Amino acid sequence: MKYILLMSVLVIALVSLSATTVPAGDVEIVLEAELANKIQPPMVIAVPTDAKDVGGLEPDEPSNGEFIWAPGKPVEGGANGDRGWAEFNIEIPEDGEYAIWAHVVAWDGNSDSFWVTWEPADPAENPQQTQNMDFRWSIGNGPAWHWDRVEAWKADDTHEDRVWELDKGPTKLTIFTREDATMLDCLYIANDLVGGQANARVPTDEDREDQVKGVADQAVDASGKLSTSWGRIKSDY
Repeated sequence: MKYILLMSVLVIALVSLSATTVPAGDVEIVLEAELANKIQPPMVIAVPTDAKDVGGLEPDEPSNGEFIWAPGKPVEGGANGDRGWAEFNIEIPEDGEYAIWAHVVAWDGNSDSFWVTWEPADPAENPQQTQNMDFRWSIGNGPAWHWDRVEAWKADDTHEDRVWELDKGPTKLTIFTREDATMLDCLYIANDLVGGQANARVPTDEDREDQVKGVADQAVDASGKLSTSWGRIKSDY
């Protein structure tokens, strides 16, 4: 009987030790928006003076000097709303729940949202077409770059932080245009759902090198990506 009790105590102790030694929030993925695997116009790569050129406020220098957006004034129902997107091929290193924080600028209430899906946790759906509010992300307003967690902005105007349960392996994150002039600089992805906001950071040179190279043999050829810069198409708008 004493032997059984001793073994039970030992098992409980080992389980408790294991639970306390498993690292929490040990995955972070940091990405430049302009290094997306695909950027579909009118979502384009831009620099701060491009914002001034269309009559808006010029933001401070973004990470790596560039950001992405659908160019236009912050006017409700702008010409580029619900058109264009950016795709990121992301290799998840371990099973778990993940959240996304983004470095963004939103001039006002007419330029403060994107649509977001992350497959395979989300369906292969284009919310620009379906208008599915589960994928609508409302960004806190502000003319300076700031961190904002990706959330779901529901039809009843309630807001809920999004959490994606993902298995280890390849995934596809898509940021879709919803309103003109909303600016996206970079992304911070982590499995630390609580402390991620405090830890969010812009990419380092090493982060950018990893993103361009790709992971798990999913190499990205930066020169061959289907991406478009604002300077190349601004004459069309």
